[in-house]
Amino acid sequence: MTTATYTVTGMTCQHCVASVTEEVQEIAGVTDVQVDLASGDLTVTSDQPVDRAAVSAAVDEAGYTLS
Repeated sequence: MTTATYTVTGMTCQHCVASVTEEVQEIAGVTDVQVDLASGDLTVTSDQPVDRAAVSAAVDEAGYTLS
């Protein structure tokens, strides 16, 4: 298992959190996604390292940005 933490900008509500969570969960190998609205922290747990570009693309698809 591997865990990586990123910062997402632009989220303002729980709907934002749900959108980011849903998109990131679709990345192959991801086993858990935790998003903290207050801090913008996105913690991704996976069974293998996940490419930052894949996480960034998923966050972009949800309408937000990795900083």
